[in-house]
Amino acid sequence: MTGKHDPPQATGSRYPSRFKQSGLKARHLLAHVVVVGWLALALLAATAQDTLPVARWLAIHLFLLGAATTAVVVWSEHFAIALLHAKPPDERWSDARLAAVNLAVAGVLVGVWADVPVLTGTACALLVAAVTAHLVVLVRMSRGALGGRLAPIVGFYRAAATALILGSVLGWLLATGRAGPQVYVGLRLAHVHVTLLGWIGLPVLGTLFMLWPTVLGVRMAERTTKVARWVLALTGGGLLIAVAALAAGWRWVAVTGVVGYVAGVGDAVNLFARTLRRRDPISAAAAWMLGAATGWLLVGVVADAAMLVSWPLAEAQDGVGSLVPVLLVGFVAQVLIGALTYLLPIVLGTGPKDRAALRAILERGWSTRLVTLNTGVALLAVPLPDPAGTAGMVLAAVAGAAFLALAVSVLARVVRGSAEGGSSRRPVLLGTAAGAVLTVLAVLVANSGGDTSGPAVASGAGTGGAAATRTVDITLANMRVRPARIEVAEGTALRLKVTNKDAQRHDLKVEDGPATPLLARGDSRILDLGSVTEDREAWCTLPGHRAAGMTLDIVVKDSAGESTDGHHGHTSRAGSGSGSGGLDLSADFSRGWEPRSAELAPAAGGKVREIELHAAHTTVEVAPGVKQQMWTFGGTAPGPTLRGQVGDVFEITLVNDDVGMGHGIDFHAGALAPDRPMRTLDPGERLVYRFRAEKAGAWLYHCSTAPMLQHMGNGMYGAVIIDPPGLKKVDHEYVLVSSELYLGTPGSTAQVTKMRANTPDAWAFNGIASQYAKKPLTVKAGDRARFWAVAAGPSDGIAFHIVGTVFDTVYKEGAYLLKPDQPGGAQVLDLAPAQGGFVETTFPEAGHYSFVDHDMRHAESGAHGVVEVSE
Repeated sequence: MTGKHDPPQATGSRYPSRFKQSGLKARHLLAHVVVVGWLALALLAATAQDTLPVARWLAIHLFLLGAATTAVVVWSEHFAIALLHAKPPDERWSDARLAAVNLAVAGVLVGVWADVPVLTGTACALLVAAVTAHLVVLVRMSRGALGGRLAPIVGFYRAAATALILGSVLGWLLATGRAGPQVYVGLRLAHVHVTLLGWIGLPVLGTLFMLWPTVLGVRMAERTTKVARWVLALTGGGLLIAVAALAAGWRWVAVTGVVGYVAGVGDAVNLFARTLRRRDPISAAAAWMLGAATGWLLVGVVADAAMLVSWPLAEAQDGVGSLVPVLLVGFVAQVLIGALTYLLPIVLGTGPKDRAALRAILERGWSTRLVTLNTGVALLAVPLPDPAGTAGMVLAAVAGAAFLALAVSVLARVVRGSAEGGSSRRPVLLGTAAGAVLTVLAVLVANSGGDTSGPAVASGAGTGGAAATRTVDITLANMRVRPARIEVAEGTALRLKVTNKDAQRHDLKVEDGPATPLLARGDSRILDLGSVTEDREAWCTLPGHRAAGMTLDIVVKDSAGESTDGHHGHTSRAGSGSGSGGLDLSADFSRGWEPRSAELAPAAGGKVREIELHAAHTTVEVAPGVKQQMWTFGGTAPGPTLRGQVGDVFEITLVNDDVGMGHGIDFHAGALAPDRPMRTLDPGERLVYRFRAEKAGAWLYHCSTAPMLQHMGNGMYGAVIIDPPGLKKVDHEYVLVSSELYLGTPGSTAQVTKMRANTPDAWAFNGIASQYAKKPLTVKAGDRARFWAVAAGPSDGIAFHIVGTVFDTVYKEGAYLLKPDQPGGAQVLDLAPAQGGFVETTFPEAGHYSFVDHDMRHAESGAHGVVEVSE
């Protein structure tokens, strides 16, 4: 038995008639002209990829985001109309959606190319809006439509549109660096999967349920509808799991999702294979090409799953990236060649004899072309030395060029032929066919280039005769350039030995100077900058990498040995970070370094607490490998934490040991006239500051000398903890004082400018950026811990959060906001500058619990750490 909408037995005539009914109109010519335009730009970008690393990214995105997106939007709408027997939407709105898509794509590509984040973000928002409108149209078509056995295929188109929306958001995060380097690898993998397997893979796979039996000239298998629904559930659901898990960095969950996608593709392949055994196909060439393309999809996703199983995400990303040309050429391009081999004669032919003649032309030497193309794809897929990859590129290009020649001859024959029976549509069909053929070539050419080895030395300028020569080793890894800052004397002949130690490829481009080619892991190149006379910047040119923090500052010192930006007296190791002022927060601290203890001891006995604090300049390691002079109380920044109980008297003797400036002190925990105790002490002077702690709370103390912004910004602050009455004992108590970190000579113009603009180089807990990420706080499973927090600023507050926990106690500014006997829980302790409080939680099981300032600018730039919980 067969269904009402089964494909025909032999000629496929019913499919073309339904295809025509879907509304091919003259306006489609413009759409395909646009497609051809994207393809021409993709070809142009592909030819430049040997000299411009970003050109490879552009070539791929011009094809996938430009040409393929335009084609999928146009044809998914028309196939949906045909398959659902639905009423076509208003042409004006269809045109508007298509125009918005193309305008958005242009904006994304220009924004990334020119490094204009605002343009990139605006264009991504427009693309999301346009594709969302397209998705709404597809959903509305299903309501009230007649439908048929092929109606489930439209579900693939809806899922694909959803994938593009998600892929656009991920692409925006990557291109602008807003997600930060810590999650870049996971987001990049998620972006590749959702766009290639979702936006491209799902609609092609769904269309094959219709196209495969049509090409074979057989009845649709009875199980097709059921299998199509099951395949969509497996591939769509698996892809959703994989993308979410990759973005979160959960490798094994991602493997589960990819395995689900593999299972879906496997079910589809099984159905197609069973159909193939029923009779000889109408077009053996088309059938073999479609079959080979589907096989490459299966191979690609199986290899993808294997890589995720075998390697950590950081290493898997390079392997997954190598699958992109395999899937684009082996799967997408070959599907297109196979489909055109079958469809062009049907669409362009004027009768059975004419169709047979056109098919005979397109099938000339098809078996040789099939073997050549797939041998080329195999050489690209197998990790062999460069000559094999080059041979694979050549073979794929030859096969594509051969098909192009045959297609051109078919088009020429049609143009020369009689205008009888359809001349009015031939310009449209010609544009469609030309766009499709060029799509194949764009895929082949865009992926035919490799990473050029480049010259051993890239020269920037003459070195000048007597100038001193300096060579600096530069490493690229973990979305960082190390070191992130180089200070040189004016006129130095500078050479950079650049080595990539990352799993993914990177390059380094010097402002107004030389650049390396794309470097694979372990590759090195030397950049000769010549005589350096002014500050310059260098960065990785791959889209999103500069924004994520892969930058290097080359700073020229003046005759006094101070750099032109005011930095002096500190050394910086490593790569830059967006918002981290050129610091590499993943680098190692100096040998012998110890973190600032966050443990808070119980309040000592006695009612009078006598403390002596010395104000002095002290050199402190404020970030991994970065030491600079700080203004301190008691030799540390922040100063020592003082603790007592309500009613205790604090007697603090302040001694100004600073030989160059005055200092004072202000305790927020005391209530007294500030005139004398908070006065500024000249060098060598001392005073006794006496106050009674009348109120409980977590209090700030800081230097009282103007300008307080500079004195606090350079380290003169600390915490006073006055226990609330009846405070219960817990297993651990920690105190974390949050602050901003401003590098540079204390009081210099450059440093003060950053303070006034509130653009710190990093944020920190207890004065040292990322220290508790290197040396975690430790507790045991089941332990109850109390975390005191004071926001020292001087300008920013804090939103303290511990990942994986819920706070059952919140105490802020002298009052309980939440107690354990209440049903609610809290996630953040939010403090404005100068506020304080504490939270309590119990760690349920062993593991690593990150704590952060949930203002992610702060967290990604030093205000983070780890609580290591053992059994």
